[in-house]
Amino acid sequence: MIDKLDAALAFNREALNLRAQRQEVLAANIAHADTPNYKARDFDFASRLTQAVEQGRQSQSFALATTSSRHLAGESKSMPDQDLLYRVPSQSSIDGNTVEMDAERINFADNALRYESNLTVINAKIKSLLSAVQQ
Repeated sequence: MIDKLDAALAFNREALNLRAQRQEVLAANIAHADTPNYKARDFDFASRLTQAVEQGRQSQSFALATTSSRHLAGESKSMPDQDLLYRVPSQSSIDGNTVEMDAERINFADNALRYESNLTVINAKIKSLLSAVQQ
């Protein structure tokens, strides 16, 4: 039973996780808008979602490095930096920064809207599953 519930929500769960990760990347771009030589980063959402659904969440985690035997072992679920792509600017800047604030704000707002709509879809799916169980 739990496997069926997990399977019913797997796609939306992965999409929500990736939207949250993309929001962090876009926020970092906006935060570094005035940093010389900062290169704007992003990732291909569609390909990452396909990969996450096919391979599952376990394959995307990686172990954290420890420098002391007293450190706690942990895993990070975030995306490694090597999976991020550099954004090609439409207009170059003198200081080498590739962050274009208008594009970043649009991407940030679009991603936030899609995150909220994904939450609405998950909420509706959970309500329908609860309704089916209660009847």
